[in-house]
Amino acid sequence: MMKVFLLLLVFVSGSLAGATQRPGNSSLHRLTRRLLKNYDKGVRPVQNWARATMVYLDLFVHAVLDVDAQNQKLISSIWYRQIWKDEYLTWNSSRYDGIQEISLPVSSIWVPDIIIGESVDVSRSPDLPYVYLNATGVVKHYKPMQVVSACNLEMYAFPFDSQNCSLTFSSALHTVQEVDLAFWRSYEEIQSDQQLFLNDSEWELVSVLPEQHILQSQPGGFAQIRFHIVIRRRPLLYVVSLLIPSIFLVAVDLGSFYLPPNSGTRITFKTSVLVGYTLFKVNMSDNLPGAGKSTPLISVFFTSCMALLVLSLSKSILLIKFLHLGEDRVREMLFTSCSCRSINGCGGDGNSQAPGHMEEKTTCPGGILLRRKDSSREDQDATHPLEKVLRELLIISSHLQALEGMDKVEGNWLVLSYKMDKLLFRAYLLVVTVYGFILGALWVAWSLQ
Repeated sequence: MMKVFLLLLVFVSGSLAGATQRPGNSSLHRLTRRLLKNYDKGVRPVQNWARATMVYLDLFVHAVLDVDAQNQKLISSIWYRQIWKDEYLTWNSSRYDGIQEISLPVSSIWVPDIIIGESVDVSRSPDLPYVYLNATGVVKHYKPMQVVSACNLEMYAFPFDSQNCSLTFSSALHTVQEVDLAFWRSYEEIQSDQQLFLNDSEWELVSVLPEQHILQSQPGGFAQIRFHIVIRRRPLLYVVSLLIPSIFLVAVDLGSFYLPPNSGTRITFKTSVLVGYTLFKVNMSDNLPGAGKSTPLISVFFTSCMALLVLSLSKSILLIKFLHLGEDRVREMLFTSCSCRSINGCGGDGNSQAPGHMEEKTTCPGGILLRRKDSSREDQDATHPLEKVLRELLIISSHLQALEGMDKVEGNWLVLSYKMDKLLFRAYLLVVTVYGFILGALWVAWSLQ
């Protein structure tokens, strides 16, 4: 009998415990069924159709994944949330065991049709199928997203560049009379909030600037909220890998101007520098942004330096060529046979001479003409040694005059070459100075942001 009583006591206590645990679950289920029983998710949830549904937006920039300058695209990771009030999803929490907040499937309720105007690709985001709903009807929808957006990227100041990319949120179909947009937080809180940003990438977040306006169109306007995401590049990597090596190459190229212009070593040296420029630019192309709306300043600088280098190298090659032309001409004069030509008769004047007379013309490389008339072979043999010496002296004199003329021409070319070197050197210094000044100004502007 005692055992039966104990069994009945255990059964009754278990039943009472089950009865005390069941009301919590049943209240949640009853609340969910009541809220969704006659709910129509295709209808804007307002009691008065003349009143617009206010949707509050908020944005957190989580990371900058990629900046595609060639295609003018920004790939970013954002945490986006929208809050609105559903007037059909309210309840008295005291009737449902004090339940203040529940979660409902997104597919079961009305959700505002907010889109990003700059999106150029399907936004990828994790599947979060639920929203939070409190007793007053406030719905909170949190959406982590990876957004591929169009952006006007300016790469002129690379690697000290800053970018301002916008994300514009608006309703796709509802005008401002039906769906209005507002910020969930104040402008100051949105602008200075960087707690969720991953600050270990190439880009750092400067600020997020909110802006609200109405896009006018027929027959009505659409409410828009825009977030300007201002980011800037960390330049240290590019300073070490690009700017410092480029400064070394420029310094070496400037040093080549101190070599003699007519030296073959200078051509070899400048050719080696040109090869170094080319290899460096090929290796640098992987680090430089693709060609977009504007060309990076560093690319313009390297192209200008290569143009000046090629111009200086071409000038040295032409100078050596002209100098060797003069040397070849004198060498032909020195090593050509200096034997004079003897012509019988008057030398082509059309008059004949007596058989016993002979007129000898001696033409030397210097253009000097010797003419002698003999009446007999014996007189010629008598004076032959003196004329031979005179002839040799005249040949030597003509050679000396040719060498002097060659030296004078070479001196003129060298003077012209030195003047061109001075001009190119000053142009080179001007380009480097202007580039350094602009680079310093960009660095200062980047630091002040």
